[in-house]
Formats: sequence, structure tokens, C-alpha cells
Amino acid sequence: MLVTDANAVIIRVNQAFTRLTGYKPEDVIGKTTAILSSGRQDPEFYQRMWQSLKDNGYWQGVIWNKRKNGKIDAEWLSISAVAAPDGTTTHYVATYSDITENKNAEAEVHRLAYYDTLTRLPNRRLLQDRLEQAVLNCPPSGKHGALLLMELDHFQRINDTLGHEIGDQLLVETARRLSRCLPEGDTLARFGGDEFVLLLEGLSAEPIEAAAEVEQMAEKVSTALAQPFNVANRVFYFTLSIGIVLCHAPESAEMLLQQTTVALRKAKNAGRNCFRFFDPDLQAMLEQRMGLEEDLHLAVERGELELYYQPQVDGDGQLIGAEALLRWKHPEKGVISPAVFIPLAEENGLIFSIGLWVLETACAQIKAWSDNPAIPAFQVAVNVSARQFQQPDFTDRVEQVLTRTGIDPNKLKIELTESVVLADINDTLKKMHSLKALGLSLSLDDFGTGQSSLSYLTRMPLDQLKIDRSFVINLPKNRNDAILAQAIIAMGQGLNLAVIAEGVETAAQQEFLKSLGCHFYQGYLYSRPLPVAEFEVYLQRIEPPPN
Repeated sequence: MLVTDANAVIIRVNQAFTRLTGYKPEDVIGKTTAILSSGRQDPEFYQRMWQSLKDNGYWQGVIWNKRKNGKIDAEWLSISAVAAPDGTTTHYVATYSDITENKNAEAEVHRLAYYDTLTRLPNRRLLQDRLEQAVLNCPPSGKHGALLLMELDHFQRINDTLGHEIGDQLLVETARRLSRCLPEGDTLARFGGDEFVLLLEGLSAEPIEAAAEVEQMAEKVSTALAQPFNVANRVFYFTLSIGIVLCHAPESAEMLLQQTTVALRKAKNAGRNCFRFFDPDLQAMLEQRMGLEEDLHLAVERGELELYYQPQVDGDGQLIGAEALLRWKHPEKGVISPAVFIPLAEENGLIFSIGLWVLETACAQIKAWSDNPAIPAFQVAVNVSARQFQQPDFTDRVEQVLTRTGIDPNKLKIELTESVVLADINDTLKKMHSLKALGLSLSLDDFGTGQSSLSYLTRMPLDQLKIDRSFVINLPKNRNDAILAQAIIAMGQGLNLAVIAEGVETAAQQEFLKSLGCHFYQGYLYSRPLPVAEFEVYLQRIEPPPN
């Protein structure tokens, strides 16, 4: 308790005041109550407080005061005016108690409700509040806003293989890097899992200029995330897929978030590590996609999946292998390319059962051809998806299939893409050596399209490099593609690896590749992918190699 005169000069305090504030009576008597001010409340707060005392003779509420030792506490303060018989205020009597712990509890409840506990960024709830406000501000200002939904590519493999503790550390570092890119006044939130949202406001009123500003920001955050992550004595690399929607006309926050989800899916379908803007036409495509996903669940049990085989030949046209290519024969939509449904399977987890079916079906076919003396011996290559390869027991599953089908392991080749093998290099090398120990061959598919490190390449027990079709299609006219193809072939020769070019469609392409030292080919020049029956007809037309 303390008592002041009419001018707020302290004239008396009790012992509880000294225990609470640290101030002895001689420290404060004769001084105004301003000695207790923490500076947390603005002058308007005190003006309202004194106006209430003047009008009502009473005020109560929360006030932040400073102790003698400098500590700031929250206090519940009640002030009563003491008046003379003529109504003139002569004194003020104040009583207050420390409620700091209650105030801290209130702040903690607020933090838990509106902020992510791991990264301390605003959470989905707070983002929606700010997004709704931003949408309201767009039409009056005439300026655009933008919403960027960002996802770390293939992050789930970290939690699946290394555990959530390392995954959480990577997410915290991701939040830190993204925060450093954040323009003042804009919002970065963790949307959940490995998804983050950036809300930009005050962009140009012109749509094209606003889109250009957002593209610059997308490139900035992508660059920030491209730098190596050093966590738990390991080095990780990540890319970012981003879905973007510009907002100008009034729309609900929920609708904008749905649109960014569609845009993000578009970026992932484009190969990830890129950004895409929302297109209203995608909404109809999304509905079709959902229907396709439902059908895919039934495709395996209905027997709608089928393996086609595309020949691989040497410079003389002799068969040296075949690639098993998955097709989906939809009862209504016809043959559906794996480029359409494999991303769906990756997302919903069906890739595990589909990948196992592909491996077992290919091995069973290898066994059938091996038992037929009229069919020449050759290898069959099977593609393995990222999520399939990242299964901890992947090599065990392969071994089980080999045992069940009884094939010669030398007749099976596993094709892996650069993005798969570089995801976790230590785990990759361990699995590759285990597969080699089983007697399989290993091929690096789509080589040159990613970011392979030569130091990693020399450590991998590979048998083959595959030149991606994107480098072949414009040969021999495109000088840059010619240089890249030549470099890949020279690299393969230097590492004692076989090099095969896919997508060969013309004799000119083959002759040019042959002149560079490439001696194995695959493409429409030799044959399109064929179902089993047609492939066997193709095999019967092949002249046996000379003795």
C-alpha cells in the first residue's frame, strides 16, 4: 500500500510495499509515483488512468512497475481518491499485488495458441488471422499481396531414416534462414510439418510487376535453403518447392490457402525445386486428380498395372538389355503414363506396394525368359523410386524377391536417379554395396539432370551411367548438349562404367553418340516400349550374335 498527496507525491508506504518493490520509505517518500514507472505503458495509458480518477474517484487494472533492482513486474493496482468535505481530492490510496506469474502464464497460453512451439514462428491460426486482415487491406490500397506455401523437398526421409530429433533441428535452422529473408512487416509462419508460409503485403498494383516481386522473393528463399545444413556432424542439402497465389480481390483466407496448395502440387509435379503460380484452371484438374488417386488404390488388385519392355542395344543393333517400364491400363481412360500416376503413388504411400509389384513381376518375367532356350540372355533394368529406396529394409526386400523367383541376380539391374542417391549419401552407399553383394548391377539414371558430386560418384559401386534423353533429343545440332554428352561419356569411360544413351530416335543421333565413344542405346529408333507378348515377337526377329 502507498498513500500520495493530490499531486501524486508519495507520503507513506507500508512494509509490504518495501518487500515487494525493494524501496525503503526513505527512498520514495517525497517523490512522485513516476519512480515506479517501467516505461512499458505509453503516456496515453496514464492519461486515461488519471482521467478515471478525476471522473470516478477510482481506478483499477494491470500496470507494469519497476522494482529497485530494475526487475519489471505485472501488478494488479487499485487506486482510490480521498476527498475533503468540499469534494476536493486530498490524497490517493493505492493497493496492489504482484501478478507477474499469472501474467507470464497468460503470455504462455497466448504463445501456445498462436506460435509454433518448435520454431517460435506464428502458427496456422495466427497466419489465418493476419491473412484475413491482409485480404481486407488489398482493395483499399490497390496493392497486391501474395501467399507463398513452401515445402522442403523429400524432407520426410530424414524423419523416417534418422529420427525426429535431427529433423527438428533442421526445421529450426530452416525457420532461421527463412526469417532472415523476411521483409519488414510481412509474416512467416510454420504451416505444419515441413511446410512454411510467407505472407507478403504491399506489392505492386500491377499484376505483372507484383508477380516479378514475388519471383524475386521465391528465388531468395530458395537460395537461402540451398546452402548446406550441418547438423549432428552430418551435412544435408535441401531444395524448396513453392506454390504461389497473388491476392488482390476479396477472397477468404481458407480459399487462398487452398489455392497455394494447388500451386505447390503443381511445383512438385514439375520435378520439385521450383515455384509455380496458382492457375484457376488447375482447380478442375485437381478434382480429376483426386478421382485418379481413388482409382489408383484399386489398380493393383484389379490387375490394371502392366510392365512394358523397351530394348537396349549396342552399336550393331544387338540386344544387350531391356528396361521395364510401368503402365496403367485404366478401364475408362486407357493407358496412363507413369509420369502421371507415380507422383500420386509417392505422395499417398502406394509406391511401396506398387514398387514391390514391379520388382516381383520383372523378376518373374526374367525367370520365364531365362527358362526359354530360344530367348537370348540379357539384363532387365528396373527403376526404383525415391521413397522405395529409402525404406530401411529395401535391400532385404530385394533379396526376398530374388529368393522367391529364383533368378540369376546378374540378369537384374536396378536404376536409381541422382536425386535418390544423393538424398543421404551414407545410407545410399551402404544400400548400394548391399545390392552389389547380392549380384545385381546398378545404373545411375537421368545422369546430368541433377547436382551429382564427382567425389560421391567415384565412391558409388555403379556399373552404368545413363545419358538423359533431354541431352540427346537435340543432337547433333545443339552444341551445348553435344558438349554435355561428350563430358558424360568421357566421365563414364574414366570411371570404367558402361554408358547408355536413352531417347535415341534418329540414326544421326546414334552415329554422333557413337563417334563420342557411346556404344549402348535405347529409344524409338530401335523400338517403342512393348507389352510382353509384342516384346517376345521382337526378340524372335533378332538375329543371334555371331559366335
